[in-house]
Amino acid sequence: MNKNKTTMLVSAVFASSVLMSGCGLFGNEVQKKIDPPKDVSISKDSSTTASSTKKTAGTKTEVTVKTELYLIDKDGYVVPQTLALPKTNSVATQALDYLVADGPVSNVLPNGFRPVLPAGTEASVSINDGIAKVDFSKEFKNYKAADEMKILQSITWTLTQFNTVKSVQISMNGKELTKMPVADTPISENLSRASGINIDTSNVLDITNTRPVTVYYIGGEEGSYYYVPVTKRVSNTEKDNVVAAVNELVKGPNESSDLVTDFMPDVKLREAPKVENGKVTLDFNNSIYGSFDKKVISQHLLDSLVLSLTEQTGINQVEVLVNGKADLVNEKGKKLTAPVMRPEKVNTGSF
Repeated sequence: MNKNKTTMLVSAVFASSVLMSGCGLFGNEVQKKIDPPKDVSISKDSSTTASSTKKTAGTKTEVTVKTELYLIDKDGYVVPQTLALPKTNSVATQALDYLVADGPVSNVLPNGFRPVLPAGTEASVSINDGIAKVDFSKEFKNYKAADEMKILQSITWTLTQFNTVKSVQISMNGKELTKMPVADTPISENLSRASGINIDTSNVLDITNTRPVTVYYIGGEEGSYYYVPVTKRVSNTEKDNVVAAVNELVKGPNESSDLVTDFMPDVKLREAPKVENGKVTLDFNNSIYGSFDKKVISQHLLDSLVLSLTEQTGINQVEVLVNGKADLVNEKGKKLTAPVMRPEKVNTGSF
């Protein structure tokens, strides 16, 4: 049994500046457990972080920046949660400060999540030529061995959300680390998203003949769903990464996990995906509708699909066709005819 949902999930879990036929694709109902402050408006600045302001009677205007923090959820997955942090000139250092246990994240930590870095850890960050060099204090080594890979993934994915960072180097007390200090996990010279996250090698017999592809499944529970990136190993016999990602979404997550997919098992692409000028066009069979009436497509399915495909280099928008036509509608009955772009931030809740 895989984790395909036979009944479609109907609540969306993040809002963004994404538009689809004039309608925001990501985010419907308020998710109480993971919402940032509700009186925040989104705008873009030159650092590609979303900044906002909040003003209360008798107080100064507070400027905040939407930042993705890769935290550990109750099931042990490393998951992005977008929180509104005080605006600063040192956004990378601040992001790491908010990954520290008993640190400033304590007041805004979503229910069921925990930070990855040991209490008392301090970090300094310098960024040059796309490389973020991070130097941690000695407290960095005070973690449980089981968290070692999660720490590496959290640091890497948190820092590479910033468009000035492509890879990460780690040191402790000024000495560059070639392996983690507790369980000796090797550290490559430049950590990047290509290293993967929440890596799933189940059912892979020959890992040497595979490559990584990251897709987004659905985690959480009713009323507070969120998207979880999982790096699967796919066979090199499948040359097209887009097809490989769609196949993994259809197959669903490891059956022993608590994650789910909104793709039905009989969803198929009618022809090869077309990629042009950053847009990928996909033509599905009728099974993409799942349990909905004809032409109605699940919001969670769209969200997972767009997040998964725009994770790939060179793709920033997704066009969905069914039987060669784009006359789809969302769960609210609005037409969805324009290509969909990736949201600026992931798992923001609704506003």
